[in-house]
Amino acid sequence: MSVAVKRKLSGSTDGKGIEVAATATPGTAIHTAVAGTTAGTFDEVWLWAQNNHTEAVTLTVEFGDANTENNIIIEIPSKEGLVPVVPGFLLQNEATVKAFAGTADVITVHGFVNNMADS
Repeated sequence: MSVAVKRKLSGSTDGKGIEVAATATPGTAIHTAVAGTTAGTFDEVWLWAQNNHTEAVTLTVEFGDANTENNIIIEIPSKEGLVPVVPGFLLQNEATVKAFAGTADVITVHGFVNNMADS
């Protein structure tokens, strides 16, 4: 049986959103996954983004590493609320999630992780 514990993103202060300052790789730190490669021990990552700019902005999420095949690229519309970005993908072994945007300091990433462990 698996046990899930909801936790804030490691890049978040007090569970608040993370402002994306980076405009190129390496991106702004969003989360670092649980250490180790034990089967059944993962972080399930959930992310949403909001854009407070006057125009749509492209957001690139470097999921697991900065290799382009792992990048999630999405256009975040202006002032439309929270847009789903990562729907519960799994990470472990201290893999990182970072993000950069076409315009600095206008995208905020919100989310949480479910820390999963077999019991």
